[in-house]
Amino acid sequence: MKRISKLSSGLYIFLCFAFFYLPILVTVIFSFNSSKSLTHFTGFSMRWYGELIQSSEIMSAVYVSLTIAVLATIISTALGTFTAIGLSKCRKVLREWTLNINNIPMMIPDIVMAVGLMILFSAASINKGYMTMLLAHICFCTPYVITSVYPKVRELDINIANAAMDLGATPWQALWKVIIPMIKPGIYAGVLLAFTMSIDDFVISYFVSGNGVKNISIVVYNMTKRTNPTMNALSTLLIGAIILITVIVNLAPRFKKTRFSKHLSKIAGVLGIILLISVLIFSYNTANLQNTLKVYNAGEYIEEALIDKFEEETGCKVIYETFDSNESMYTKINSGEEYDIIIPSDYMIERLIKEERIQPIDWERLENASNLMESILDKEYDPGNKYSVPYFWGSVGILYDKTKVDKADLKDGWDLLMNPKYKGNLYMYDSERDSFMIAMKALGLSLNTDKPEEIDRAYEWLLEQNRIMSPVYAGDDVIDNMISGNKALAVVYSGDAAYIITENPNLEYFEPHQGTNLWYDGMVITKNCKKTDLAHKFIDFFLDEKNALTNTQAVGYSSCITSAYEEMQKTDYEGVSAYTPRQGNEKDEVFKYQSQKTKEYCATLWTKIKAEGVR
Repeated sequence: MKRISKLSSGLYIFLCFAFFYLPILVTVIFSFNSSKSLTHFTGFSMRWYGELIQSSEIMSAVYVSLTIAVLATIISTALGTFTAIGLSKCRKVLREWTLNINNIPMMIPDIVMAVGLMILFSAASINKGYMTMLLAHICFCTPYVITSVYPKVRELDINIANAAMDLGATPWQALWKVIIPMIKPGIYAGVLLAFTMSIDDFVISYFVSGNGVKNISIVVYNMTKRTNPTMNALSTLLIGAIILITVIVNLAPRFKKTRFSKHLSKIAGVLGIILLISVLIFSYNTANLQNTLKVYNAGEYIEEALIDKFEEETGCKVIYETFDSNESMYTKINSGEEYDIIIPSDYMIERLIKEERIQPIDWERLENASNLMESILDKEYDPGNKYSVPYFWGSVGILYDKTKVDKADLKDGWDLLMNPKYKGNLYMYDSERDSFMIAMKALGLSLNTDKPEEIDRAYEWLLEQNRIMSPVYAGDDVIDNMISGNKALAVVYSGDAAYIITENPNLEYFEPHQGTNLWYDGMVITKNCKKTDLAHKFIDFFLDEKNALTNTQAVGYSSCITSAYEEMQKTDYEGVSAYTPRQGNEKDEVFKYQSQKTKEYCATLWTKIKAEGVR
């Protein structure tokens, strides 16, 4: 029985560690994959480590993350330690109230604190960047330090410090030589917690960053928008660094009495000074850049080498930031964040025009405007393109596996997504508006309807689909999953479909006959932009034929420049129908901006649909 018990315990331990560390092992293995796939290992290669080292954006993010984490840890540890010591001397009522208040930042959701800090910095007219991120990290790290140190302070015998002062020690000496050494375990725990929280943070950093300042979490998040194995290489190096630090910490006690240990404090002091100087230089450079242009775009939606090229040609500095959705972009600019150029989608451009947040385009300054395709101009969201210049365009359609889907079933259009033959073999795009668009088009309705009874019909269609098909709601991870052939059907954007098909020739894309969403993203100049000449140069730069071709090759979406659009059909995307979205179908529509009432109603129904899918 003892033997069986030991075997059971061993198996339990093995399963626990496998659950914890298998994802890390997979990440490490695929960092050496020769292809872009995140699920199929095609051969050993150091390719992604080379791209990682060459990426100035990632190297800058590593610098920001480490310096922010170190400084936030040092400052929050000092603040937290002294606060914990001070609390031990306070009256009971004040102490208890302070400790309860200290728990609030640790208990509230990160997003609440992130939005609060963002609004605070905007209200105080503090330019977002390195210093705002540092202040935010100090803010949420300090409560953890207080919580770690305070119990150790309570365990102290106050008579020891009094005895030290009776023997001639000053209050400062009693604090530094008596109290601090006795509460070291709590301080060390606070240091580890603060550093871990800082280096790991994404949500708060995302909302308080600006001026092109990004930490590792923000950069990795942007990488997930498209298949980018460089994030595996970065993650592997971080894992290696953590293992190295763990080894050093465990071996450190053996070197305490060596000569080297005597010089550790001096070395730490020198490194601290170097760190402080480099941070001050970095902060100064990001806060005092002259001739700069602030650009706000979706993640993984530009060839960043073109930004470097533009900077070389104009002698300016482009501060490039990214957002994950039109809604999060709007939230940030609504909080007071200022940009010169934004690249939103059609319905958001319509909203920005109505709210007078953007200024008209001076087409006389755009020398390359004649390169634009006539068919993507003068749309309803911006008649005459008075306020926007087309950037990329495309459609929403169905990607299907030709080896698994009967071609005869395609005649059903969107109703193909209700065919029980493909139950459990479908990815629906995890998007409220795109999903309702599918249901409305399948029912012969307008995707811009605001009639509650029609929205209810679409809701019932989606509920029925949930029951019949058991779909998986996926985001950008659908790209790698479809490349790997994990499902037979997926709702995707045309640009993603084009890239996926080049990686997996068994797949094909079509736009249902009932109509679909044709979308257009455009470059707009904000109302507050003072460098309008430089902004027009930036827009005109991306209308250049060579630059447009480079951009569409990197991003994969359909170019708005005639020559680049045609060239891609002859080269990279030859025979790939997804790169040439359908035009001329009267049933195809462009999204219009939804009223707040309609949006809230759809959001409520969408929550119910997702909840039904979990059951």
